[in-house]
Amino acid sequence: MNITTHINRDNSLYPKSLQKFLTKDIPDKITAIGNIELLNNKKLAIFCSVKCPGSVIVQTYDCMKFLKNSEVTVIGGFHSQIEQECLSILLRCKSPIIICPARSIKNMRIKQEYQQPLDEGRLLFISLFTEKENRISTQRADARNHFAAALADIIFVPHAQPKGKTEKLCLEIAGWGKAIFTLSNTYNKHLISLGIKVVTPSTFLSTTTSSIAWDTYENIEE
Repeated sequence: MNITTHINRDNSLYPKSLQKFLTKDIPDKITAIGNIELLNNKKLAIFCSVKCPGSVIVQTYDCMKFLKNSEVTVIGGFHSQIEQECLSILLRCKSPIIICPARSIKNMRIKQEYQQPLDEGRLLFISLFTEKENRISTQRADARNHFAAALADIIFVPHAQPKGKTEKLCLEIAGWGKAIFTLSNTYNKHLISLGIKVVTPSTFLSTTTSSIAWDTYENIEE
């Protein structure tokens, strides 16, 4: 049975990180369906531009496969095609997942592929939107991304188009002092030049499951 939980801002379950990082437009109430305890896990957010080079896509898929042996909870909106593919891999790998839709989840229809993960307690839907905000929009997608980033401990950006919305999000998150990582790839040189740290698929698992700082690589793969 999928029970909807409403968490008011004065509730002890309300994530403190929202008040810390969302200095404005802090939601008075968030709504959840699934295992709310996943919010207490170490969380890695994934954001990727809609347009993504093929070599980056392959590296990203490899990173997701490594997570099957990890207890790290992956959070995101899973909107772009590569984000959706990451979600499919994670669902098959039995990884804990938090999905943040860019709309209200009140009376949301649960897809068949989500029912078993919900029953197993490894999936959580969470939204900052009210019942009236039941349609996806560009503005709500942007608010959702900031919401997911605020909840996350680590940010992973496989690729962000230069001067695009995802790159802008990276710059804003960097201002929060959160660690942001991208893949070692020539298409990500602009992100690396902004000070975003680099990770490779071969080190992805160790860096997500360790409290030690992420490894960086000076050599950029072709």
